[in-house]
Amino acid sequence: MASITFLITGLTLLLNLPSQSPAETVRWGQIGHYVTGKIAEQYITDKAEKELKRVLGQKSLAAAAAWMDDIRSDPDYDYVSEWHWVTIPPGMTYEDAEKNPEGDIIEALERKISELAEGVLSRTEEQEKLMMVIHMVGDIHQPLHVGTGEDRGGNDVDVQWIGESSNLHSVWDSRMIDSYQLSFTELAAALEQPSEKDIRDWQQSTVRDWAAESVGYRDDVYDLPDNGQIGYVYRYANFELVERRLLQAGIRLAGVINGIYDQADN
Repeated sequence: MASITFLITGLTLLLNLPSQSPAETVRWGQIGHYVTGKIAEQYITDKAEKELKRVLGQKSLAAAAAWMDDIRSDPDYDYVSEWHWVTIPPGMTYEDAEKNPEGDIIEALERKISELAEGVLSRTEEQEKLMMVIHMVGDIHQPLHVGTGEDRGGNDVDVQWIGESSNLHSVWDSRMIDSYQLSFTELAAALEQPSEKDIRDWQQSTVRDWAAESVGYRDDVYDLPDNGQIGYVYRYANFELVERRLLQAGIRLAGVINGIYDQADN
């Protein structure tokens, strides 16, 4: 899985996730979302692909993946601002953690998948809910979108990234991948193909499994030197994780979409 470590290390694994503050913008970097959509396109069934064209028109999965970030400036969509992240404090599970009354990424993702599977939606409703699901599947695979409740998803962790002032959230969101200047198609093409067992296992897991995995990666994400100066060594050490989460997000997104539309009547 570390085949392209020297190439991309870092990717934009989503991160603007405010573990506590709803006012904070939270998102995976656009390239990371595009990559997730691009990977998913490779694993969509023929029937699901037909349904996607009906719902999304000419918009690809990659193009649709960042829509939920694009609408943040529209007050009509203020209600989705909490759906990019969730707080699960150390030593707790989602079931044990205090819930955000405005919702969170786990609750919203499970609900939107269920609503799409029911199939009783107008085309506009279906399109919007689908684009939300596409985005949230990406977000939940970014470890800092499952926050501790202590530092707003790494936004409060100051670091020096290759000599420039930044924060941990920004590093994972975009700075690592941007340092390689790769397009999303180049990054997606560079990722190794998963095994059939990986595909099967990843698609059989649940939304809550994905969040629990992100919790499990925190030690790696927060493994920082005392002086907060990080760069190529940190990037090299973490790229395999970045690569794995992108692949998992894309393949699981395909599994979700196939599950919704392979049973569709139209």
